[in-house]
Amino acid sequence: MAKENLYDVWAKRNPKFEVYFEEILLRPFTEYGGGSVESMSSKGKIFGAGYELYIYAFFIGLYSNGQKELNETTKVLGQPIQFWGNLDSKKLRKGYPKLREYIFTALIAKTENLDLIALEKGEINTRKAVDYLIDCMEKYANYGFHKMEEKIKINPNFYYKNTGFLDVILDLIPNARQNSNTDLEEL
Repeated sequence: MAKENLYDVWAKRNPKFEVYFEEILLRPFTEYGGGSVESMSSKGKIFGAGYELYIYAFFIGLYSNGQKELNETTKVLGQPIQFWGNLDSKKLRKGYPKLREYIFTALIAKTENLDLIALEKGEINTRKAVDYLIDCMEKYANYGFHKMEEKIKINPNFYYKNTGFLDVILDLIPNARQNSNTDLEEL
């Protein structure tokens, strides 16, 4: 049997999140647990599948360099990573398969316990290496979910303004806000 590819094994996994966030974030802003992209705009949903908000939360954690352990009450997302963003041309939306590769690359760079030399030597197996990657991913996403919750506690309508989700990301990228304002002035 051929040695399994680390990316492929990781992509078959389905990360967990704290159940608490299902009602306060996933259901209000995504079609998590049902619905379709076609129905999301009629319901005022910002994201399609639940994993889209999970990806967003992951990048908040990554760019904040913040990780938070999950509590004991967790649940897995509905889709393994390999299917995230693979649908194309639904309601003017494009697939975004490269984003999975960017997440994987970030995890390779940021997962402290992952020893690629030990993996190559067979001192740890692929499953254990992927466990480290998924654990790191879940901690970044969990941190992001908690940061989103903080925004809602301060202002329950924060994410209902047109730029709410974008504002959080722009605030995490140095000079992004300044460049964004310059671009708008040029228009």
